[in-house]
Amino acid sequence: MKIYISLLLTLITHICAAQNLTWDSAYNNTYYEQKTTQHKLLVQAKKDIIYLGNSITDIAEMAELWQNTHIKNRGISSDITYGVLARLPQILNGKPAKIYLMIGINDISRNIPDSVIIANYKRIITMVTSLSPRTKLVVQSILPTNNNYTQFKNHQNKTEHILAVNNALKNICEAQKITYVNLYTSMVNAEGKLNPLYTNDGLHLTGAGYLQWMAVLKKLNLTP
Repeated sequence: MKIYISLLLTLITHICAAQNLTWDSAYNNTYYEQKTTQHKLLVQAKKDIIYLGNSITDIAEMAELWQNTHIKNRGISSDITYGVLARLPQILNGKPAKIYLMIGINDISRNIPDSVIIANYKRIITMVTSLSPRTKLVVQSILPTNNNYTQFKNHQNKTEHILAVNNALKNICEAQKITYVNLYTSMVNAEGKLNPLYTNDGLHLTGAGYLQWMAVLKKLNLTP
């Protein structure tokens, strides 16, 4: 298994190099290393329910919100699809029961092309289905943002890209019979922006936003 994982990571590295990247695909910052080296020390179990993503996931107290001790938070602030690809084999070593994935808004903020984000998602899906086929993968849409707030300017005014990636994810999941959850429409207001009821900075969620996220999953019978 270790050899297989090593080969996968090597392949990812070669793909990135072959693309002659003109955008920022770096993910291994100090916080990423602090989190991933900690995650490697934690006990893994087949009953684990993994929340995987960036800061929107990292901030969430999902185990307590859901009152479910099997939930493990594997969100890393500022993470991108490349970072998820790099750390996913370690997560899959434990053969978790479920993975709730949300990733991509930081890729979009760096102007990583939609096609590259979508390709990385396909690799993530392939990795899950091949390394841990019994794991139920739930792909969750990228959330809207709100440019009335100015704290995260690079993330704003990218609605076209968010919608394009979300639409592609929906199609990929339908084709591969993977669960896709459209959180976008439940979080957006009449102006097409992240509803200020659910955010205080135009990007991240407040408690009310997490309750809305949970409500969508409950309605779809996708309670962890």
